[in-house]
Amino acid sequence: MEQIDAHKCFGGWQRRYTHESKVCDCTMTFAVFLPPQAEQGPVPAVYYLSGLTCTDENFVNKAGAQRVAAELGLALIAPDTSPRGHNLPGEDDSYDFGSAAGFYVNATQAPWAGKYNMYDYVVEELPALIKSEFAATISDKASIMGHSMGGHGALMIALRNADRYASASAFSPIVAPSQVPWGHKALGGYLGDDRQAWEAYDTTALVAAGHRFPGPAPLIDQGLDDNFLDEHLRPDLLEDAAGKAGVEVNVRRQPGYDHSYFFIATFMEDHLRHHGKALLG
Repeated sequence: MEQIDAHKCFGGWQRRYTHESKVCDCTMTFAVFLPPQAEQGPVPAVYYLSGLTCTDENFVNKAGAQRVAAELGLALIAPDTSPRGHNLPGEDDSYDFGSAAGFYVNATQAPWAGKYNMYDYVVEELPALIKSEFAATISDKASIMGHSMGGHGALMIALRNADRYASASAFSPIVAPSQVPWGHKALGGYLGDDRQAWEAYDTTALVAAGHRFPGPAPLIDQGLDDNFLDEHLRPDLLEDAAGKAGVEVNVRRQPGYDHSYFFIATFMEDHLRHHGKALLG
């Protein structure tokens, strides 16, 4: 692991690292914010998964999360959104598939299989690295959140690994990728034509199948002026499935807000306090 950037921030440190990933077969980049409380001992962490076209830096530079994280004593961990540098055919042809569009799945189709394993990276490899390299500053307690494609990743991962996380939340998540164009393209490309395989990475399908969220009801914020709301995001599909399954979800529809980090920054404090209650009591 190599540190490539560091900035003092709200009494803590915003740092950036690279390391060699076995599951993604390339050099991966991630960011960590350590609040000032980490100097006294390990603090819990919130993982943040970014959306299409993003890297770890979008969250770090635009979300305004460090102030509240420093107040609460939460570490923030932000991985990249896909492997980089494989130079696979079609990898850089579109914004919603390939580079910066890993969709937090383990690909099974050539040429993505063995490289585009962002599910294993987020769930297994990165937490193991954090445990190994940050044992003195970051504890094993964690929550997970994300935006858009990353909101899909956060909710889906929390459902499949409820024992690993204290809470989950999302901004503008793709809650039913099996039923919308972004998901059709990504899941079909990475996983093939077997729709049953898609459902393992679909929040709405997982809820319908009996999976349950960890901790309190997940906090989901959705802007009503989001250009992607009706075609790609569809929070109503999750609400319908959750209602039938008896699962509580807290979907807040925010008038006037769009899909941008201006929206995310506006409600970031609410999300961090949501996770802080679950992690810190």
